[in-house]
Amino acid sequence: MTAEEPQTWAANNAAPPSEPPPPYNSVEVDFATASNGKTAAAPLKMGKVAENGNSPKRKGSQEGEGKEKKEKKEEIKPVSIIRLYRFASALDILITLCAVGFSIAQGVSFPLLLLYFGDITDAFIGSGNLGGSLPANTTVPPGFYEDQFLNEIVRFCAIYAILGGAMMVVAYFSHSLWNTTASRQMFKIRQRFFAAILRQEIGWFDTHESGELNTRLSDDVQKIKDGIGDKVGQTLYLLTVFVAGLVLGFVKSWKLTLVILAISPLVILSAGIMTKVLQSFSQKELDSYAKAGAIAEEVLSSIRTVVAFGGQEKEVDRYSVRLSEAKNQGIKRNTAQAAGIGIVYLVMFGAYGLAFWYGTTLFLSAELEPGDILVVFFSVLFGAFSLGQAGPNIGNISQARGAAAAVWKIIDQVPSIDSSSEKGLKPDSLTGDISFESVHFFYPSRPEVKVLNGLDLEVKRGQTVALVGSSGCGKSTTIQLIQRFYDAAQGTVRIDGNDIKDLNVKWLRQHTGVVSQEPILFGCSIEENIRYGRMDVTMEEIMTAAKEANAHDFISALPQGYETLVGERGAQLSGGQKQRVAIARALVRNPKILLLDEATSALDTESEGTVQAALDKAQSGRTTVVIAHRLSTIRNADVICAFKDGLVVERGTHAELMALEGGVYQQLVYMQSRKEEKPEEGEKSEDDLDDDDKEEEEEIKKETPKKSGVVINDKREKDVEGAALMDSARADTPGTPHARTSSFKGLKRMASTVSTHSKEGEEEEDEKEVLKAFSAGRIMKLNAPEWFYILVGSIAAGINGAVQPAFAVVFSRILEVYSLDKVTQLDEINRRTTLYCLLFAGLGIVTMAASLVQGAALGKSGEELTIRLRHMAFKAMLRQEIGWFDDKKNSTGALTTRLATEASQVQGATGARIGVMMQSICNIGVAIIIAFIYGWQLTLLVLAFLPFIAIAGAIEWQLVQSSSQQDKDALEISGKIATEAIENIRTVASLTREETFYKNYVSLLVGPHKTNMKRAQASGLAYGLSQGIIFFAYAAAFRLGGHLVLIGEMEFQNVFLVFSAIIFGGFALGGATALAPDYSKAKFACANMFRLMDREPLIDAYSTEGDTLDHYNPEVAFEDVRFRYPTRLDVPVLRGLTVSVKPGETLALVGSSGCGKSTSIQLLEKFYNPRSGTVLLDGHGLDTLNLQWLRAQIGLVSQEPVLFDRTIADNIAYGDNSREVPMTEVIEAAKKSNIHEFIASLPAGYETKVGEKGTQLSGGQKQRVAIARALVRNPKILLLDEATSALDTESEKVVQAALDEAKKGRTCITIAHRLSTIHDAEKIVVIRHGKVAEMGRHEDLMQLQGQYHSLYTKQDLQH
Repeated sequence: MTAEEPQTWAANNAAPPSEPPPPYNSVEVDFATASNGKTAAAPLKMGKVAENGNSPKRKGSQEGEGKEKKEKKEEIKPVSIIRLYRFASALDILITLCAVGFSIAQGVSFPLLLLYFGDITDAFIGSGNLGGSLPANTTVPPGFYEDQFLNEIVRFCAIYAILGGAMMVVAYFSHSLWNTTASRQMFKIRQRFFAAILRQEIGWFDTHESGELNTRLSDDVQKIKDGIGDKVGQTLYLLTVFVAGLVLGFVKSWKLTLVILAISPLVILSAGIMTKVLQSFSQKELDSYAKAGAIAEEVLSSIRTVVAFGGQEKEVDRYSVRLSEAKNQGIKRNTAQAAGIGIVYLVMFGAYGLAFWYGTTLFLSAELEPGDILVVFFSVLFGAFSLGQAGPNIGNISQARGAAAAVWKIIDQVPSIDSSSEKGLKPDSLTGDISFESVHFFYPSRPEVKVLNGLDLEVKRGQTVALVGSSGCGKSTTIQLIQRFYDAAQGTVRIDGNDIKDLNVKWLRQHTGVVSQEPILFGCSIEENIRYGRMDVTMEEIMTAAKEANAHDFISALPQGYETLVGERGAQLSGGQKQRVAIARALVRNPKILLLDEATSALDTESEGTVQAALDKAQSGRTTVVIAHRLSTIRNADVICAFKDGLVVERGTHAELMALEGGVYQQLVYMQSRKEEKPEEGEKSEDDLDDDDKEEEEEIKKETPKKSGVVINDKREKDVEGAALMDSARADTPGTPHARTSSFKGLKRMASTVSTHSKEGEEEEDEKEVLKAFSAGRIMKLNAPEWFYILVGSIAAGINGAVQPAFAVVFSRILEVYSLDKVTQLDEINRRTTLYCLLFAGLGIVTMAASLVQGAALGKSGEELTIRLRHMAFKAMLRQEIGWFDDKKNSTGALTTRLATEASQVQGATGARIGVMMQSICNIGVAIIIAFIYGWQLTLLVLAFLPFIAIAGAIEWQLVQSSSQQDKDALEISGKIATEAIENIRTVASLTREETFYKNYVSLLVGPHKTNMKRAQASGLAYGLSQGIIFFAYAAAFRLGGHLVLIGEMEFQNVFLVFSAIIFGGFALGGATALAPDYSKAKFACANMFRLMDREPLIDAYSTEGDTLDHYNPEVAFEDVRFRYPTRLDVPVLRGLTVSVKPGETLALVGSSGCGKSTSIQLLEKFYNPRSGTVLLDGHGLDTLNLQWLRAQIGLVSQEPVLFDRTIADNIAYGDNSREVPMTEVIEAAKKSNIHEFIASLPAGYETKVGEKGTQLSGGQKQRVAIARALVRNPKILLLDEATSALDTESEKVVQAALDEAKKGRTCITIAHRLSTIHDAEKIVVIRHGKVAEMGRHEDLMQLQGQYHSLYTKQDLQH
């Protein structure tokens, strides 16, 4: 198969709206062997208003929310079946057409078989006279009739055998070709879908949650695969049986066929209504799962905040509410499906009763032979059963049409700002003149709140222009407009005199370097993160940029240096380290325009001077726009613009603006006293390790096994996000200073390190380990509360199964009627015919009732179990220690994918599947019993074939089973890449790295798909064998049956009884075999979930053990605490920290980045356990205290505050999850943190939604809400990790005063870069290399003239 012609990413914009955006260029992948994985989650609910980063003063409005609700209710119309194949290439179409041909050929085989069936039936019915007396004057040789009968039987069996051989070939090609073309198209769809998402403008992401987009990428795409793969082949095959059966019926007897067809409108009508109802319930169910998925994504990505505020129970409840909505829709869907199937069977059995009654009338009038009646009857019977069997597959196709509608809509969405487009001006050079001309702007998600009100701003080439003003005045918005994340509502933004709308978007962003307030790093190495600035950069240039950003020294000190993995969202590095890497990434671009949004806000004092000098140097010759709260950093700017209410109210140099008495800028400067810095943890000491460190390392070597050359703490698992495990996998670092054209290889490492190391040596072992956790009994035990429903449903399923053999009995008795003499036994024929036809109708009523009970009862039990498992899995995730979430395998993307897929896959072994299994068991069980009673020899022969049928089924099962774990792993890793890109889309867009992420995502799908392509052939062979062997069984059975009739061992009608029972038993066996793939997936999913639920966390968030102190002094002490992150066991963080703080006192921790300050706070919150030493509260070791009680005593405000996509009131009340927080307390906390007035000014006030990750609010607004959240729980211990770092000067003083007030009577540990905020601390501790370097009050330390004095004097006094 040939590779697809690679299409350019830029061509996206050229495609008409009806066509998908082609994928990025340079992806030379053979689509015949490209990939798709088998997972799923719930689809995305469109139209949900999310938001935008760093956007100021976006107010909530009831009107806006009303519009949202209308949009949510708007249903997307499912696409047509033809449109499902819109991504099929010419080769795919050819394969699909061949597959269609083979599926139809497979379907024709059954009616073809029936064509000869009439003759053999007549022969068997005639066999009733074989041993009787011959009519008078008849002269035939002895044994003539016997020979004739035997010849008919042999001819029929030969035809059976030939058809069996043909069926094997046809079924193989049908199955393998459908799987092949589906996999090929899935690869393309995943490409196009991900490309389309990355292509959208930022405003689109404001209204689409990242968690739901990831869910669509996994679950909905899998549903589309089900709707274009072998399930379509099965449907075509079954529908062909139906159509061909009708044709054969008309040829044999148009009268009888018409009588049967007279009832068919009822069948079609009931099936049609069922499909429509199912589609509606399915969509609602999937939407509810999407909402639950969004909640899970939000919670798991903010796990530290959830844990710190004890929000696990609240989040589990919130998740469960969404799950119960999905459950209710699922139960309705199952019941509706069962009712529909029941009605179809009722109508069909009624039709058979009518058919035999009318057929008998035609037989008596000599218009039809008994064999022809059976041909017509069986044609319609097979056709009808096939139509019934096609129902679930048609349901899958309907689901695929619904899922495709949502996916196609996103693919066809033409963005107003297209980052992939090649259109627009690309001037040869960019000088950097920027101008805003009467610019008005509002965010698309909050159109009623204007942010810029006629902004006029001019930045000349080479100038540095600083924007200052209070939070939410429009500064960050200005920077976003320069990058063209949004378009102005009115007015014009110009670059070099060109309207920004006329410039090529990608070209513009490539000439722009951005460093934002909250830097985003990606889950790859430091080198790759810097390379994201410019892909063709050399190693030498990377190191130069790192040196300029003052990052080279700390990077070099890391064991893997530039190859160190930074973890998800850069979690492996401290805030200051992240910021410096982000600055290096911006500098390496060598941009003409530099946008600095609080670029040095996260740096400590030691680093800031150097970095600021580097930035000053970088600004030389470049147009630079700076936003800064620390006004000292912009004193030398060419122009300073003071913003207020979306307008520039003052403009000039520092000196000019200071001369404006009472001006905005002057007020800001006066309110600011001193500026200060940021550190964090994880930087290895440059000093030599001391004896204790060496001793500790010796212990580590002894206690931890080496796996893939990496030291891993087996007991603790892997803690901080991915690093050490991944680092060693990066040993193949290219150190050449030349530009790496093979940067794609480097990109692949970002994820391939996850797969190559963890998979190669461990894959087989892992699969066995996973399956050890599986227990069918445990699943049933979990389903025990629904035992009554399972019992009733199973009984109903058993009755349903027994109906088929009962039908065989009635059918064989009808054949006996046709052997009666039409003249002498006419009354008996009529009497028996009426009786048997009424029995048919009775069987229909029983089937309908049993189907309804079975579907409703088992549907409920299955849905309840699914919800229970999702609930338990989510609860188990939230129970784990923070270190578990740091593990690469447990990234947010991987966990949300698992939640979305595994619980629903468990239904492959429970719920409705129990019904199908029970039905199959009863069907074949009763059939075999009846068969033994009426002809044991014949039954034994047929049973001899069963092992072969079972072996074929088992081979297919094994193929699916071995692949399910690989598919799951592959999709989890690619899902992580997708989640990372979508969650951080602003950073991806500003770096123009859409294509990079796209290539990386595609590369992860190729390998597993090659395997899938091979498996398609192998499973096709197994499927062909299982389909063909039944024909051989029938041929042998009739040959033996004929012989047994000849020798008088069996009556002819009992041959048909055994034959019919075996046919329907075969159907049942086929149904049970079809469950194999589902059961296989269910086993793996179950095992994975049980492993998760059984995992005992090192720090159990739900533990009720430990003491709770009624009266205690909030005195905190660290005694000789040593700590290393388990994934970085070679990097000591705390190296014997001993420090204490008395009740009511404030302890301030200062020091450079990576010295261990924030680590200390995490140990006090008990996010991690120290390796040695003790953390004490009032003399009690934290290990002896109840964890939930401990955390309830602590209020935490962190440097990068995380808010949830709820109202402001909900976010503040989240501070105390042990009770319902009254609104008065919420308002009081808001007043204390200087946010009340801002909230009150919003249209919806405290009911304003803050958006995903709080992006509806500016940085300062978010921080103040976070402070209010900490205050509302009235903690005895207050932990402030840079609590005022994101506040502007106006707010900071007031908030600082509020914090000073809040500290009264509380023990407070604060980390601060602005040393002016800790003057009054009772104890200031300088930490260096994980130890206390200096300790004392401000005055004492200043007199020491030591490190604190050095830090302090480096800070500029503000004028």
